[in-house]
Amino acid sequence: MEPLTPETLAKRVQSILTKIRLAEERSGRSPGAVRLVAATKTVTVDQIAEGVRAGLSILGENRVQEALPKIALFTQAPVHWHFIGQLQRRKVRSVIGRFDLIHSVDTVDLAQEINRRAEEAGCRQEVLLEVNIGGEPTKAGFDPDDVVRSIPMMAQFSHICIKGLMTIPPPTTGQDSARPYFRKLHELARQIAALHLPTVGMDELSMGMSNDYDVAIEEGATLVRVGTAIFGARHV
Repeated sequence: MEPLTPETLAKRVQSILTKIRLAEERSGRSPGAVRLVAATKTVTVDQIAEGVRAGLSILGENRVQEALPKIALFTQAPVHWHFIGQLQRRKVRSVIGRFDLIHSVDTVDLAQEINRRAEEAGCRQEVLLEVNIGGEPTKAGFDPDDVVRSIPMMAQFSHICIKGLMTIPPPTTGQDSARPYFRKLHELARQIAALHLPTVGMDELSMGMSNDYDVAIEEGATLVRVGTAIFGARHV
């Protein structure tokens, strides 16, 4: 990839936004149905500012300790912050009220801790449930069957709002290889929606990253998490 100048960054952002709109059209989605979450792990504050000027409006961070100083510097910017990394229970308190959406709730215990801390803070935290859609033993997330069994219990937590699901599919050889996993998550969301739990919504599907976000959109994604295609490869 070419060096990350402000001009290059702006060009990449606009290219991705255009590809998102084309994927929406191709799959019969309404304009604006899909939102870009820019994954900003290890990205500098100056680069984030350039990205915001270029049209980024949702920023996704993986690490609490890295995210909090950035959030403090962008309090006046027209951006929303999403937490997209694995969240440890001991760091939940630092996340509550600072992120509009947590994508990575992967256990009932974590949901319960978020609910407890949100109650202490006097707010209601919006979350997505992470699903290990490929059944990978080394990957976090609910088993698809377990999430269906567990969600009625989590629906009773009064200080979290379940908005949908998130997944990271297994490594694949190409975009179309990821398609069945995205389709499976969409079908799972429909299954949960059919339970008609009053405090649970399945309006959001966070799936698709730099290499496969257009296929994810075709299969129902509403949030795509893109980092490398915007900021280049990062060694972390």
